[in-house]
Amino acid sequence: MPDDPPAWFTSALAVPSGTGTVEAGGVSISYRTWGEPGGTGVVLVHGGAAHAHWWDHIAPLLVEGSRRVVAVDLSGHGDSGRAPSYDLDRWATEVRAVIDVAQFGERPTLIGHSMGGFVTLTGALRYGEELAGAVAVDSPVRDRSPEEEAARAKRAFGPARVHADREALIARFRTVPVQDGDLPWVHRHIAEHSITAVDGGWRWKFDPRIFAGIGLTPADLGRPGCRIALFRAEHGLVPADMGEMVVDRMGRAAPVIEIPGAGHHVMIDQPLALLSALRTLLADWEYSVPVTAPESVG
Repeated sequence: MPDDPPAWFTSALAVPSGTGTVEAGGVSISYRTWGEPGGTGVVLVHGGAAHAHWWDHIAPLLVEGSRRVVAVDLSGHGDSGRAPSYDLDRWATEVRAVIDVAQFGERPTLIGHSMGGFVTLTGALRYGEELAGAVAVDSPVRDRSPEEEAARAKRAFGPARVHADREALIARFRTVPVQDGDLPWVHRHIAEHSITAVDGGWRWKFDPRIFAGIGLTPADLGRPGCRIALFRAEHGLVPADMGEMVVDRMGRAAPVIEIPGAGHHVMIDQPLALLSALRTLLADWEYSVPVTAPESVG
C-alpha cells in the first residue's frame, strides 16, 4: 500500500474549518466546524480515547449543499477540559451544548463511532425530539466498551506518562482493538493530533479516568424520539444479531448497514466506504418519511 496520501485525502484536509468552545457542566468543550452557518446540521462524535480530528478527512466531504458539519471533543478527550467524572449522560449533554451554539439551520443528525455511538444513542433517548436522527457506527451494545475492556485488562490506556521524544510517541500510537489494513496517512494524521506538549515532553491527550462505566447495555435502550440507523463493520465488534437486537429494543424501523471489508475503526481503513454510506443515508433521510415499528405485544 503506498504511503503517500491520495488527492481526495489531501483535498479534504485543505477544506477550511473553524473551531469553537462552549462550557458544559463546568468544563470547556472544544469543537471543529465545516460549512456555512445556517446549514442542515451533522454532529460527529468520536470514540473512547479519541478526538475530533478522527473525522478530519470525513467531515469536509459531508459538507454537501447547505450542510454544516461539527466534530466535538468530549470532556476528557482532545482539546476539551477534564471533568471530575465521566458518563454517557454527561457526554450527551456536552453534545447538546455544542448543538446549541453550532448555528445549525435545522435539527441535526448525530453520528457517533464506537463509544461515540453510545453517546449518540443516549442523546437520541434523552432529547431525540430535537434531532433529525442518530447513527451509531460499530458500537457494541454490551456491558463494557472495547476501550474499557482494554483498560481494565491493562492492554492499553495505562497511567499518563510524559515522553521526551515526539516522534517516538507518535510511533507508539495503536488503535484498540488493533486492526490490519489501516491507511498509513490517516493513521499518522490521527496520531499527530492525539498528543500534546507538556513540561518535559509529550503525552497522550485523553484522561485515563474516562474508562469507568462508559458502556451501553441492552437494558439502557428504549424508544427514542428520532429515527436511528446502525452501521456495522464487516470485521468489527457488532455482529448482525447484535444490530438487530438494538433496533428491536429501540422500537424503530431502522436500517443495519454493513461496511464491507472494514475493521472496527472504519474511518481509518475504509473511509470512502463509510463516507459513501453516510452520504447515502443522509440524502435519503432528507426526503423519506420516518417509520416507527409497532409496539410489541405480549
